[in-house]
Order: sequence, then C-alpha cells, then structure tokens
Amino acid sequence: MDKVEIPEPSGVFTEAWSLNKVYGLLAVFGPAAIVASVAIGAGETIVVVRAGAWAGYGLLWMVLLSCLVKGVFFTYLIGRYTAVSGESIGQRLVRLPGPRGWLLLAILLFEMIGAPLAWVPISKPCGDLFHFLLRDILPGAQHEVLWENAITSAFIAFALLFGIGLSFERLEKQQIIICGILVVGTVTGTLIVRPDFFAALKGTFRFGDIPLFPTWAPADTIAHPLLTLGTTFGYVGGSVIGYIAYANWIGLHKWGLTGHKDIEKIRAHAAKSDEIDYLPTDPAQVSRLRKLISPLRWDVSMGAVVLFVVTGAFMISGAAVLFPLETRFEGWSLLTHQAHVWAQIHPSLVWIYYICILAALWGTLQALPEIYARVAQEFFTAIWPEREWAYMPIKRAICLYVFATTMVIVWLNIPFDILTQIAGFLIANLAIAIMMIAAIFLNFKLPAAYRTRPWVTFGAGLSTLVLIASAIISGWGLMQKLAG
Repeated sequence: MDKVEIPEPSGVFTEAWSLNKVYGLLAVFGPAAIVASVAIGAGETIVVVRAGAWAGYGLLWMVLLSCLVKGVFFTYLIGRYTAVSGESIGQRLVRLPGPRGWLLLAILLFEMIGAPLAWVPISKPCGDLFHFLLRDILPGAQHEVLWENAITSAFIAFALLFGIGLSFERLEKQQIIICGILVVGTVTGTLIVRPDFFAALKGTFRFGDIPLFPTWAPADTIAHPLLTLGTTFGYVGGSVIGYIAYANWIGLHKWGLTGHKDIEKIRAHAAKSDEIDYLPTDPAQVSRLRKLISPLRWDVSMGAVVLFVVTGAFMISGAAVLFPLETRFEGWSLLTHQAHVWAQIHPSLVWIYYICILAALWGTLQALPEIYARVAQEFFTAIWPEREWAYMPIKRAICLYVFATTMVIVWLNIPFDILTQIAGFLIANLAIAIMMIAAIFLNFKLPAAYRTRPWVTFGAGLSTLVLIASAIISGWGLMQKLAG
C-alpha cells in the first residue's frame, strides 16, 4: 500500500480563539465523559467516601495520582494509538507472540470474572437505600434482607434492560448530562459542609503519605491495610474495560486517521502487515495528523478533570462530615447511613446526595452493557476474523451472563469488602497494569515521528510503575486475607 495522504485539519481546532471556539472545544467532550461517569460508581460513592471517613484528607493524593495515571496517561495513550494508526488496538495486540489473541482473551476473562463482583457492590447499597426510602409502604418490613435483595435484583434487571436498548449516541449524551449533575451536585454538597480546604490541599499533594489508621476504622481496614489502600487506588477511575472501549469510540467519532476517506482500505492493509508502513514521513503531513488528534487531547483532559473533581469531592465530604463523627462503615447500609449523617448537617444535603448517588450508580450500570459488547466484538473479530460477530447478540449474551451471576452473589449475601477487593485486584489493578504495558508497546509500534512527546512517554512509564506497584500491593494483600 502507498503512503496515505493526511487531510488538512478543519473545524474548531483551526479557528482563532473566540467564545465560539471555546464552546466548540467543550462540545468535543464525549467518549471520556462515558469513561468518567462509568468510573464514578462504587469506587467514588462508597469506597472513596469510606476512605475519607477514616483517613480524613490524608489520602486525597491517591485520588490525584489515580486520575493522572488512569484518567490522563492511560486513557490518552490507549486512545491515541487508534487515532494515529486508524486501526483498533485489538487488531494489533492479537499479533503478540504466543497463542493467537491470548492477551485479549485474558483481559476479557478478567473482566467477566470481575463484572458480577463489581455490579453487586454498586447495586446492593442502592437496594438498601430504596428499602429505607420505601420502608413505610412495603409490607413485611421485618424482612429487611429479603426486600433489599429483591430491590437490588430489580435494580440490576432494569439497568441491563435499559442498557441493551441504549445506543452509543444516546449513551454519550446521557453520560455528559450525568457528568454535569455529578460535578454541580458534589461541588455544591462539598461547599455546604465547609471542609478544611487547607488540609484538603495539603492532603492532595503529600504523595506517598499514609495516615495512621484510627481504632474506629472498619475492622477489615485495620486487619488488611495494604489491601485497603490497593483497592481504594484501584477503584478510583474504574475498571480496564471502559478504557479499552474508549479507543473503539475514537473510531466512531472519526478522530485522527479514523476519519480518513480510505479508512477501510487502511485497516484492511494494517490487518495484514506487521509494521505500520502506510503513514507518511513528510514533516508537514506528520504535523497535520498531530493536529487531527487534538479532539482526543481535549476530551481526555476534560474527562480527567471531571473524574478528579467528583472523586475528590466525595472524599472531602467523607473527611469533613464523617471523619469527625468517627463513622464506621460496614455491611450494605453504606448509602443509607451516609444519608442519615448528612441529614444532621443540613436537610438540603439529603436530596443533593440522593441525586448524585443515584445518577452516578445508574449511569455506571446502564453504560456497562455497551462497553462490554464493544470490546468483546472488537476482540473476537480480531482473534477469529473469519467468523461474523454481530454486536447485539454479543450484548444480549453478556447481559444474560451478568444477570445470572449477579443474582447468585446477591442472594448468597457475600460481604461487600471481599467483592470489592477481588474485583479491584482483577479489573482495576492487574488488568489495567497489563494494558498500560500494552499501550506503551503500541506507542512504540508507531513510526518514530508519530510517537508521543518525550514528556508524555516519561509520564506513561512512571504511570506503569505506579500501576504495577498497586497491582502487587493489592494482590499481596488479597492473598494474605484469603490465606487467613
């Protein structure tokens, strides 16, 4: 194949600075909104709040670090490869030495094992919260666990049903709205509780500082401190599947080379070639392609800001409100107990809290079927290209699997901590560390002129070390706990 001709950039990124350009740049925000809103699930609303409740402001640096590592470097690197090369990451990673597609299958296996373990800690606290809100009209109020499990089952079923029929376009618009609700709601709630902003600022930049564990911290936290820290870090930013889907959505938006008029021809050639030999080396054309991926940079930046603001606000709220009360979160009544506490501060906080919590958790669950199906379809097509892999049948099959497995976990009443710890290790620590290494590999598969700037490469390298360290800490802590 001859070298492709990179088209001239057009649109908002070529305009002079003006209010219209600012509006146009904000309108770019889309795929990263889905990643951010999906990440703001059990991690931000429960795990992070609980960390603030016993650690105060001392672990805010962990929030910032996770947002930089995952929300900036990992998201950008994994999306950039598709934007520059035009091909999916699965199509390139399927060629790794060893059995065909072993890494892709391993990532899918990790995610499918972790998926039900992650869904239950999101949905079961919602079941408890709805039971609390409806307790006066539900018959047999003494059967609290039965009602909680029944409401949780219904919550999961409705999320899956709505998720099956939700297109990418509608999902993107919905998640942008949810991001807006979360930013406004969490910031408003944080300002109302009047936190110690100086302590919050100090805690944000004291990297590596681990506060003393108070005696009233959750028993599991005190017994397994390394596992607690690894799980908290892992849950900030969510699981690996959303980041992989992000690269797929780049193609749907036609950013970078994915918008080329001959993109199908380019992808067909790339699928048969071990080298990316179709990109021109002319400096002017290299510069054009770098400009064409500008939407990616803006999207990633805005997504990382949303993730940090919302996650940080949740932890600050826990530190400002729950830490002085020596609040101990255990069991499934985590959301209900938070509502009780905030009601004592100001009545308006309760409804701000309800709106933010339910928007965050509903947005997370409803978006996951799209994410699972996109990634599975891409990976299966890369591994077995001779077969037809239709999107909707894959989506329905995954939803059926998630429903069946979550029902078993819900009705067995498996404890919250062990679910989050296993899921955090598999899909939020180990799998992301592996994929970050793969993202750096993909970056170096590009011709030298198209690779990331040195400072980005350096930041990605440091991020990889952080992710590996978190995976080791989380895995070691989990092994110690399971070994008794």
